[in-house]
Amino acid sequence: MKKGLLAVVCIVAAGCSTQGQVDPDVMQIATTPLTCSSKAECDIWWQRAQTWVAGHSTYKIESSTDTLIQTSGPDGGKRALAYQITRTPNPDGTATIGFAAHCDGSMGCKPNPWEAGADFKQYVRGNTPGAPQSDTKPSQPAPTAMHPDALQGQSVPGTSGEAITQ
Repeated sequence: MKKGLLAVVCIVAAGCSTQGQVDPDVMQIATTPLTCSSKAECDIWWQRAQTWVAGHSTYKIESSTDTLIQTSGPDGGKRALAYQITRTPNPDGTATIGFAAHCDGSMGCKPNPWEAGADFKQYVRGNTPGAPQSDTKPSQPAPTAMHPDALQGQSVPGTSGEAITQ
Protein backbone atom coordinates (compact mmCIF):
# COMPACT_ATOMS: atom_id res chain seq x y z
CA MET A 1 0.00 0.00 0.00
CA LYS A 2 2.79 2.42 0.93
CA LYS A 3 4.66 1.69 -2.30
CA GLY A 4 1.52 2.44 -4.35
CA LEU A 5 0.96 5.72 -2.51
CA LEU A 6 4.62 6.65 -2.96
CA ALA A 7 4.36 5.95 -6.71
CA VAL A 8 1.28 8.19 -7.01
CA VAL A 9 3.01 11.01 -5.08
CA CYS A 10 6.06 10.75 -7.38
CA ILE A 11 3.91 10.85 -10.52
CA VAL A 12 1.95 13.86 -9.25
CA ALA A 13 5.18 15.63 -8.26
CA ALA A 14 6.69 14.95 -11.69
CA GLY A 15 3.58 16.34 -13.38
CA CYS A 16 3.73 19.49 -11.27
CA SER A 17 7.42 20.05 -11.94
CA THR A 18 6.90 20.21 -15.72
CA GLN A 19 3.70 22.24 -15.46
CA GLY A 20 5.53 25.59 -15.15
CA GLN A 21 7.85 25.11 -18.14
CA VAL A 22 7.34 27.42 -21.09
CA ASP A 23 8.48 26.73 -24.64
CA PRO A 24 11.56 28.92 -25.36
CA ASP A 25 10.01 30.14 -28.65
CA VAL A 26 6.86 31.24 -26.80
CA MET A 27 9.01 32.94 -24.16
CA GLN A 28 10.98 34.82 -26.82
CA ILE A 29 7.81 36.09 -28.53
CA ALA A 30 6.23 37.04 -25.19
CA THR A 31 9.27 39.02 -24.02
CA THR A 32 10.05 40.84 -27.29
CA PRO A 33 8.95 44.48 -26.96
CA LEU A 34 5.90 45.48 -28.98
CA THR A 35 6.94 48.82 -30.49
CA CYS A 36 5.04 50.40 -33.37
CA SER A 37 6.91 52.76 -35.68
CA SER A 38 4.34 55.39 -36.74
CA LYS A 39 1.10 56.92 -35.50
CA ALA A 40 -0.87 55.06 -38.19
CA GLU A 41 0.70 51.72 -37.27
CA CYS A 42 0.26 52.42 -33.55
CA ASP A 43 -3.44 53.22 -34.05
CA ILE A 44 -3.97 49.97 -35.97
CA TRP A 45 -2.06 47.95 -33.38
CA TRP A 46 -4.03 49.56 -30.53
CA GLN A 47 -7.30 48.62 -32.24
CA ARG A 48 -6.02 45.04 -32.62
CA ALA A 49 -5.08 45.03 -28.92
CA GLN A 50 -8.65 46.02 -28.00
CA THR A 51 -10.07 43.34 -30.30
CA TRP A 52 -7.77 40.67 -28.83
CA VAL A 53 -8.63 41.51 -25.22
CA ALA A 54 -12.38 41.61 -25.99
CA GLY A 55 -12.15 38.18 -27.63
CA HIS A 56 -9.88 36.49 -25.07
CA SER A 57 -10.87 37.85 -21.67
CA THR A 58 -13.26 36.05 -19.38
CA TYR A 59 -13.59 39.34 -17.51
CA LYS A 60 -15.37 42.47 -18.74
CA ILE A 61 -13.29 45.38 -20.06
CA GLU A 62 -13.35 47.94 -17.27
CA SER A 63 -11.37 50.73 -18.95
CA SER A 64 -10.54 51.44 -22.59
CA THR A 65 -8.73 54.68 -23.43
CA ASP A 66 -5.99 55.75 -25.85
CA THR A 67 -3.36 54.56 -23.35
CA LEU A 68 -4.99 51.80 -21.27
CA ILE A 69 -7.12 48.70 -21.80
CA GLN A 70 -7.92 47.01 -18.49
CA THR A 71 -10.29 44.21 -17.56
CA SER A 72 -11.87 43.59 -14.21
CA GLY A 73 -10.53 40.71 -12.12
CA PRO A 74 -8.91 38.56 -11.23
CA ASP A 75 -11.57 37.12 -8.95
CA GLY A 76 -10.44 35.27 -5.85
CA GLY A 77 -9.22 31.78 -6.58
CA LYS A 78 -10.06 31.82 -10.30
CA ARG A 79 -7.57 30.72 -12.96
CA ALA A 80 -8.88 33.11 -15.66
CA LEU A 81 -6.50 35.88 -16.69
CA ALA A 82 -7.16 39.56 -16.09
CA TYR A 83 -5.42 41.88 -18.56
CA GLN A 84 -3.81 45.31 -18.47
CA ILE A 85 -2.56 46.70 -21.79
CA THR A 86 -0.71 50.02 -21.90
CA ARG A 87 0.38 52.32 -24.72
CA THR A 88 3.40 54.48 -23.90
CA PRO A 89 4.77 57.04 -26.37
CA ASN A 90 8.54 57.04 -26.88
CA PRO A 91 10.64 60.20 -27.45
CA ASP A 92 11.40 59.15 -31.06
CA GLY A 93 7.71 59.17 -32.09
CA THR A 94 7.19 55.42 -31.73
CA ALA A 95 5.10 53.83 -28.99
CA THR A 96 5.45 50.69 -26.90
CA ILE A 97 2.42 48.54 -26.15
CA GLY A 98 2.80 46.74 -22.84
CA PHE A 99 1.05 43.50 -21.89
CA ALA A 100 0.33 42.23 -18.38
CA ALA A 101 -1.81 39.24 -17.43
CA HIS A 102 -2.45 37.71 -14.04
CA CYS A 103 -4.83 35.42 -12.22
CA ASP A 104 -5.61 34.47 -8.62
CA GLY A 105 -5.72 30.69 -8.99
CA SER A 106 -3.64 28.58 -6.63
CA MET A 107 -3.31 25.96 -9.39
CA GLY A 108 -1.89 28.48 -11.87
CA CYS A 109 -3.50 30.50 -14.63
CA LYS A 110 -5.44 29.26 -17.63
CA PRO A 111 -4.31 30.09 -20.23
CA ASN A 112 -0.65 30.36 -19.32
CA PRO A 113 0.24 34.09 -19.15
CA TRP A 114 3.38 33.61 -21.31
CA GLU A 115 1.38 31.85 -24.03
CA ALA A 116 -1.34 34.52 -23.83
CA GLY A 117 1.33 37.24 -24.15
CA ALA A 118 2.90 35.59 -27.18
CA ASP A 119 -0.51 35.13 -28.82
CA PHE A 120 -1.42 38.75 -28.07
CA LYS A 121 1.81 40.11 -29.58
CA GLN A 122 1.53 37.97 -32.71
CA TYR A 123 -2.09 39.06 -33.19
CA VAL A 124 -1.33 42.75 -32.67
CA ARG A 125 1.57 42.58 -35.15
CA GLY A 126 -0.72 40.85 -37.65
CA ASN A 127 1.33 37.62 -37.60
CA THR A 128 -1.53 35.23 -36.83
CA PRO A 129 -4.16 33.78 -39.15
CA GLY A 130 -7.32 35.85 -39.02
CA ALA A 131 -5.56 38.96 -37.70
CA PRO A 132 -6.66 42.17 -39.40
CA GLN A 133 -4.07 43.32 -41.91
CA SER A 134 -2.92 46.91 -42.30
CA ASP A 135 -1.46 48.86 -45.18
CA THR A 136 1.82 49.26 -43.28
CA LYS A 137 4.92 47.56 -44.59
CA PRO A 138 6.02 44.41 -42.76
CA SER A 139 9.08 44.80 -40.55
CA GLN A 140 10.76 41.86 -42.33
CA PRO A 141 10.63 40.89 -45.98
CA ALA A 142 8.45 37.95 -46.91
CA PRO A 143 10.33 34.67 -47.19
CA THR A 144 11.33 33.69 -50.70
CA ALA A 145 10.88 30.25 -52.18
CA MET A 146 13.59 27.86 -51.09
CA HIS A 147 14.78 24.50 -52.21
CA PRO A 148 13.20 21.76 -50.02
CA ASP A 149 16.65 20.70 -48.77
CA ALA A 150 17.19 24.22 -47.39
CA LEU A 151 14.16 23.75 -45.11
CA GLN A 152 15.77 20.82 -43.28
CA GLY A 153 14.89 21.02 -39.56
CA GLN A 154 12.49 23.94 -39.97
CA SER A 155 8.75 24.07 -39.36
CA VAL A 156 6.66 24.93 -42.38
CA PRO A 157 2.88 25.14 -42.73
CA GLY A 158 1.29 21.95 -43.96
CA THR A 159 -1.78 21.67 -46.17
CA SER A 160 -4.01 21.51 -43.06
CA GLY A 161 -2.49 24.71 -41.65
CA GLU A 162 -0.57 22.92 -38.88
CA ALA A 163 3.20 23.22 -38.66
CA ILE A 164 5.17 20.31 -40.01
CA THR A 165 8.80 19.90 -39.01
CA GLN A 166 11.07 18.74 -41.78
